[in-house]
Amino acid sequence: MRARGLLIVLAIVIVAAVAGLGYLGLNPPNPVAKPVQKVLPNDKFQVK
Repeated sequence: MRARGLLIVLAIVIVAAVAGLGYLGLNPPNPVAKPVQKVLPNDKFQVK
């Protein structure tokens, strides 16, 4: 009887995880837009 309860709880957890992943697959979160930073060359410490 105890093993059957564990299996039911495990099945509920698996179904909830699949439902959550399916929801995220259908409604993905919006990406966060970040400004692009330009890398400046560092000529100050270059050995010539």
